Amino acid sequence: MRDPASARLRRRMVRSDLAGRGVTDRRVLAAMQSVPRECFVEPGQQAHAYDDRPLAIGAGQTISQPYMVAVMTEAARLTRRSRVLEVGTGSGYHAAVLARLAGHVWTIERIPELAAAARHRLAALGIRNATVRVADGWHGYPDAAPYDAILVAAAAPEVPAALPEQLVLGGRLIIPVGPSDHQRLLVLERSARGVETRVLCGCVFVPLIPGAPEPAR
Repeated sequence: MRDPASARLRRRMVRSDLAGRGVTDRRVLAAMQSVPRECFVEPGQQAHAYDDRPLAIGAGQTISQPYMVAVMTEAARLTRRSRVLEVGTGSGYHAAVLARLAGHVWTIERIPELAAAARHRLAALGIRNATVRVADGWHGYPDAAPYDAILVAAAAPEVPAALPEQLVLGGRLIIPVGPSDHQRLLVLERSARGVETRVLCGCVFVPLIPGAPEPAR
């Protein structure tokens, strides 16, 4: 059953925090309007589900600020045929937004408990074009490559070499890079000439932790 109060808060978030701050892609705004963020936060945080800030989801991780989700999604320039990789599933919220816009989303999470919870949430909302896997995001997910877009929800000290290689020509990688006190959100586009990089904005994300790859499942 839909909660009218949550729907009102979601509309206000889209109008004030997203469109009001420069997000213009109507498809992105509609996707953000359609996904109930309250379903992706911890029970004690639901009153703050539509605050424009990250919220803790356990295991030292966060659900990203709605504005940053919208900015990253807009930068990806998705179509209904896009194949997308998300690195850092977290609660599954951003994957749900991406699934509204793309053909299929592969989303990988290094913490099995978070991956299992996200898989359950996505299934409960009837989202069938998102596949959750447990894997080390530093290496991407070559099994389903290449991708039209890769979005990374954690900050790396440098761009992992494997990620641009998993893009199609014309594909885009959106990734925060830098130390905790000086992160920049980068957009890398792969072309026949190589990889072109531009800075989108400053940002603050939890760190992307490299480690030994786990079997995807």
